[in-house]
Amino acid sequence: MPAQSGAAFLLKIADGASPPAYQTIAGLRTTQMSINGDTVVVTHKQSGGWRDLLSGAGTRSVSVSAAGIFLGSTAEGTVRAHALAGTLDDYELSFEDGEKLRGRFLVQRLDYAGDFNGERSYTLQLESSGPVAAA
Repeated sequence: MPAQSGAAFLLKIADGASPPAYQTIAGLRTTQMSINGDTVVVTHKQSGGWRDLLSGAGTRSVSVSAAGIFLGSTAEGTVRAHALAGTLDDYELSFEDGEKLRGRFLVQRLDYAGDFNGERSYTLQLESSGPVAAA
């Protein structure tokens, strides 16, 4: 099995239509996804000294971090508008092998930076709200 290209790990945002079409958020150079889960411990006297966890319980979430150069695309403007308004939107993560994950996310953080003689860059942090599922 060959390694998958990081350039093909794309973050996309829904266009608001029904059914939604997804636009790639332009200029991203790095994208990272973390799947998080809290555990529910159900250890009891008969556990024999071993910790027991309850399967399927607890809170699950997906966090997405990305960084890139600002190109002024429509998708970047939509992300900024959601960051300022504190509103949720539908996002898609797509991978080189064709796998896709979709869910609703909140822009938790959006940072811009720029050097005097360089391009303007940005980083963003998304947090899931509700289920994130394969598409």
